[in-house]
Order: sequence, then C-alpha cells, then structure tokens
Amino acid sequence: MLHSPAELAALQAETGQRADLDSLVSAVEQRLGALNDALRDRNAPSIELHANELHRDLARAVEAFMHAARHGGVPEPMRLRLARAGAQVARQREALARATAALDRAIDVLMPPPIAHGGVYGANGRADSLLRGGSLSA
Repeated sequence: MLHSPAELAALQAETGQRADLDSLVSAVEQRLGALNDALRDRNAPSIELHANELHRDLARAVEAFMHAARHGGVPEPMRLRLARAGAQVARQREALARATAALDRAIDVLMPPPIAHGGVYGANGRADSLLRGGSLSA
C-alpha cells in the first residue's frame, strides 16, 4: 500500500508522539516506584527529592497528553497507564495523610496543650501560670 508524503509524515509524527508519551509515562512510573521505596524506608531527603521529581515528570506528561489530545488523540493504553499512575499518586497521598495524622496524635499525647489561662507546666511538673510570674525556659 503506497502512502502519500503527507500520510507518511502524519504516521511518523504519530509514532514519534507515542514514543514521547511512552517515555514520559515510564518516567512517571519509575519516579512513583522510587518515591514509594523512599516512603517505605522513611528516608526524608529521598522522599523530598523524588516527590519534586515526580511533580516535574507529571507536569511534563500532562502537558504532552494535552498536546496529543488536541492533535489527534491519545492511544487508549497510554491513557490507562497515566490513569493508573494518577491512582498510585492518590494512594501515596492518602498514606502520607494517614501517617501525618498519626504523628499529630502522637505529638498531642506527648505534648498536651497548655493549661487554661496561659498556664504551662513548671520545672517540677506542676501547673505554672505565666500570669503569676512563671517563666519559660528551654
């Protein structure tokens, strides 16, 4: 089957676009895996690094998908891969929110709120009031 030069150019552009989308989604998937490992290991610097990189990779992928949608559409398998990646981001966000809530509860147990009327705990563990001349010390 012979193709016109315009048809060949369109076919090459579509093939190149699919390859670009595939590489962008692969980068997002790899970054999600790395972030998941960092979260599991509770490695704060690594979490921050991979979260920032994931944000960057997701922005690139979304931009490319929007461009592809305006210029011929996005193949269904590619759309499903990006949707799965988005679901994984949502799961990680939910897990992080639960961990943050648990940490907040633990801090509340370890450091109860100050006593009413501006009071604090004194050095001897008893209630002390800042209004009566009590002092805070580190």
